Amino acid sequence: MKRLLSMALKNRFDMAKEDAVALAKTVEKIFGGQDEIEDFNIDKYARAVLYELQLENLLKQRREEFKENGKMTRKYYWSFNDDMIKQAAYEEKLDDPYKIYKKIPKEAWITHSYCN
Repeated sequence: MKRLLSMALKNRFDMAKEDAVALAKTVEKIFGGQDEIEDFNIDKYARAVLYELQLENLLKQRREEFKENGKMTRKYYWSFNDDMIKQAAYEEKLDDPYKIYKKIPKEAWITHSYCN
């Protein structure tokens, strides 16, 4: 799973391979070898990473509601979205023909618009 997850991270976030492998190791460490973990046991920095991965559909979150001591309680659980991880790991990254324009600073665009 770690190899597929690192490939998916590399593709979805346009990361360097080493960074994707490191992040995949971190996520695996957070999950501790389990398929599903409870949100309550995660620190806020790890949770922020999991939310970013959820935005890319690489992780799923489910909610469980139950009555405890007469009060409704909710628990949240994180799990891997295996199908989406596999899809993201093997998707072809298309080169953006306009990506060169993203490298040009905004100041240059402003200056250019005043000159014309």
